[in-house]
Amino acid sequence: MQEAIGTAEWLELRLAAEMIDEAGFDTLCESLDAVGTAFETDADSGMSLRIAWFACGEAPQQMRAAVTAAALLAGVAPDAIHLQVLGDDWATAWQRDWRAMPVGRRLWVRPSFCEPPSDDRLDIVLDPGMAFGTGQHATTRLCLEAIERICDEAMPATMLDMGAGSGLLSIAAAALGVRDVLAVDNDAVAVEACRTNAAANGVAIRCEWGDTPPDASFDLVVANILAGPLIDMVPGLAACTGRRLVLSGLLQTQAEAVSRAYEAQGLKALRTEAMAEWAAIELIRP
Repeated sequence: MQEAIGTAEWLELRLAAEMIDEAGFDTLCESLDAVGTAFETDADSGMSLRIAWFACGEAPQQMRAAVTAAALLAGVAPDAIHLQVLGDDWATAWQRDWRAMPVGRRLWVRPSFCEPPSDDRLDIVLDPGMAFGTGQHATTRLCLEAIERICDEAMPATMLDMGAGSGLLSIAAAALGVRDVLAVDNDAVAVEACRTNAAANGVAIRCEWGDTPPDASFDLVVANILAGPLIDMVPGLAACTGRRLVLSGLLQTQAEAVSRAYEAQGLKALRTEAMAEWAAIELIRP
């Protein structure tokens, strides 16, 4: 989620994912009008974090007290609440840990302040602001690798990126050669970020707002969301899958149940790839 912001200071909240479930975290963020949220997993430690940002203007201590109180009411232990006031320049909040990285055999994902690849990898530049999707998360990497593999096997003519966020998956698919890519997200500002990022990379993709899969068929459908929404979208996502479907945002422990739900719609599971505790499922329409 993303929101255009002025010059106010920001308060960043970081909580271990095990301390609060998704619904509780969403409620906390909505009650205090969070301007951005993210879910991250450290590739080395495997620890998952729920992160939110709040505008605090000239009263950071008041916002700190409000966020702390809300977290305590949600059952988070006091010593598990990690808060940091960020400066006016939002870039400092995401540039700290983001670096250029190779993905798969042909992709290179980087922020604009990092150097382009020294070889012939496809250079994807992404400065997402608060729109989710920098490629750092294991599920995003798994999706990128799956898209590259599918494109190498048989180039899809059309692709749907459901829950596109920053548009990284859509941009990568277009760069790899998919001619017609539709990116859909239920956050209007994320849709705008997707358009901006696509233009910056010189690729043409369609970016639309939506909270349900479109009534159309695509050679490749990719959805990097969460297990709950993927289960809710089973009929719609299965219906618009013409050939291949890639699902991620899943814990390894959730993969089998999600796979069974889509197989019940006539799809066949091809493979499950894992990274740390996360998984991506690839299915095919026989």
